[in-house]
Amino acid sequence: MQDKIHPDYKVSTVTCACGNSFTTKSTKGNLAVDICAKCHPFYTGKQKLIDAAGRVEKFQRKFGGDYFKKGDKAESAKKK
Repeated sequence: MQDKIHPDYKVSTVTCACGNSFTTKSTKGNLAVDICAKCHPFYTGKQKLIDAAGRVEKFQRKFGGDYFKKGDKAESAKKK
């Protein structure tokens, strides 16, 4: 390996917008982040779930609920 080609790997402090801070090692200096594991909705359990049932109901209203009942039409066409 060549000498003096690698960047300095030093202790850095990461500070979140929520006020949480922790230390790690980085080639950059101190870091400021917008979101961390202490305030991210996925990790805190405050994640909002999207209601997909409303979309299904909208589809059923739009197509009258009989959209997938192709078997009835096919059978009546065969009988004629």
